[in-house]
Amino acid sequence: MTHRETPKVDADTLLALFEQGRYAEAEVKARLWTQHDPQDAFGWKLLGAVLAKRGRHQEAIYSLKTALMRAPEDAESLNALGAALEGQGRWEEAGVFYARAARQAPGFVAAFYNLAKLLQRLGRLEEARFYYKHALAIDPTHLKSLNNLGALLRDLGYTQEALDYYRRALAIDPNQPEALTNLGNLLLGLGELDEAFACQGRAARLQPGHPEILSNLANALQHLGRLDEAIETYHQALTLKPDDAAIYSKILFTLNYHPDLPAEQIFSVYQEFDRRFGEPYRARWRPPTNTPDPERRLRIGYVSPDFGFHSIGYFLEPLLENHDRNQFELTAYAQRIGSDTQTLRYRRLVDRWVPTSRLSDDELAERIRADGIDILVDLAGHTAGNRLGVFARRPAPVSVSWMGYGYTTGLSAIDYFLTDPVMVPPDADHLFAERPWRLDPPALAYRPHPGMGEVGPLPARRDGQVTFGTLTRGIRINPRVIGVWSEILKRLPGARLVVDSKSFAHEAEQARLAERFAAHGIERGRLEIGYHSPPWDVLRRIDIGLDCFPHNSGTTLVESLYLGVPFITLAARPSVGRIGSSILCGLGHPEWIAQSESEYIDKAVALAGDLERLATIRANLRPEFEASPWRDEVGFARRVEQAYRQMWRQWCEAQRPRPCILGGEQ
Repeated sequence: MTHRETPKVDADTLLALFEQGRYAEAEVKARLWTQHDPQDAFGWKLLGAVLAKRGRHQEAIYSLKTALMRAPEDAESLNALGAALEGQGRWEEAGVFYARAARQAPGFVAAFYNLAKLLQRLGRLEEARFYYKHALAIDPTHLKSLNNLGALLRDLGYTQEALDYYRRALAIDPNQPEALTNLGNLLLGLGELDEAFACQGRAARLQPGHPEILSNLANALQHLGRLDEAIETYHQALTLKPDDAAIYSKILFTLNYHPDLPAEQIFSVYQEFDRRFGEPYRARWRPPTNTPDPERRLRIGYVSPDFGFHSIGYFLEPLLENHDRNQFELTAYAQRIGSDTQTLRYRRLVDRWVPTSRLSDDELAERIRADGIDILVDLAGHTAGNRLGVFARRPAPVSVSWMGYGYTTGLSAIDYFLTDPVMVPPDADHLFAERPWRLDPPALAYRPHPGMGEVGPLPARRDGQVTFGTLTRGIRINPRVIGVWSEILKRLPGARLVVDSKSFAHEAEQARLAERFAAHGIERGRLEIGYHSPPWDVLRRIDIGLDCFPHNSGTTLVESLYLGVPFITLAARPSVGRIGSSILCGLGHPEWIAQSESEYIDKAVALAGDLERLATIRANLRPEFEASPWRDEVGFARRVEQAYRQMWRQWCEAQRPRPCILGGEQ
């Protein structure tokens, strides 16, 4: 900051205290400055900046406005006032002052950076991108701009540009933990697991005890299949930041894939999530004011971070498009920054579109109450970007979890888990915090991607050998799965296995998976490991699909059937371990469901041993699929609406006053 000295306080010392983060001492000296010369803008400016750093934003605003009364065009005061207003959540006002500071001092990097960061927070990504680049035009070495611009470009889908900015930041300062962990996150999404893990490990060593970096390191361990280490590292992060529900969600997400833990033990960890992050809000629940009319038009709210290009679209869009709008009014609560063409499609399918990324859990809960939502539907579970904290506050009379996660949320505040009796058999209710509400299977309808193309001829007839395949993510391919698949290949010496997904886009991961099969005596030449997107032609080269366990695959299983590829699945834990079973029952092919690993092997070998039967199955699967409940979008919408209506009637019935019977013995 610029300044002029006073006899009472040494300005260089005051500035040094501020820059060193010694804010308590700096505040004392800044107050001395203002007392000695109350007309000097510098003292008020420094005091305001210090108070803002200490989180005392209202006092900071007063001091900075006092400074601006004395020096109305001082860019540093304008910028600091913007920061204080931002600290109060007064974002639009903050943007005005950042912009004024930038206009007043065109070479003032901090003003352009702060304006860009605020615009990024507001979801105005292209504007933010412009101002970050302006800041970097002034100072190409400005690390915060390089880092944040990388994150912004990642969100916009400009992956290579984002990588370039992160690497530029690290070329300037190789020991920058923030840039390292951001780079690691991006590499993880690209499937470059070894380098991602190296980046996160280095960041954690440079900044030990940082919960977010530890959580990112655990993410890398999870993708590498080192689940126990990942869970332990998440717990370390949670110990440092015990109020971070997002870290706990990652623990629960990882536990779903654990091959060895019993369902009851996993559910107990979900119950602990409720005790820590759900039950404390019960005292704040408010009686709903919704009119308890069982037959009126209902307001349904769908909450998701995935209202864009995401696999849930193949299942969600058919429901939204076919809802009876005379009976249901739809609101989308979109936890999303930016948009794509699929986002625009969703916006046209609902009555109200509410962006939620800027709203706290309390604010969003209040908005949902104000919107008069009758039934609130969670589409994310414990996946990234979820708003389970809002559901814990119970802002709607009825709440439901469906589709986006595949297992309980653990929250007793949520009433129902929408499923079917195959995914959640009647004897599994004790493994859910919600009450399972069962539809006839499947509890979904599917709209195929328009570019999938036709079913091809049976590859085995052309190749003279059976090709098994999976398009699943690496986290699902655990030692038990590899053991079973290896046994199938041993019993069919001419057979091959295709493993194709983003997890195996790079040679290091391909080699690692091949080594795991080699330990079971399976040669590398019998494996085709890689990544292709879209995967339709890969599926056309597969004769029989192999599902994973205890966490089944999802969308790729449905896509396999639509392209004529039957698959073998093992009915494992409810409900993530019975996704494949539900899919097959919905199509009318329960004969491909195994109840044990040995039966799984036998079914795969038997199916591969009859090529005529396999060719007939391939030719008939798509017509069967088209005629099945999977493609009955209207029928599925009616089934869901009937469930919603019945849930609502039960709530209305519970609101009716009960007669009080008084009296005693005669």
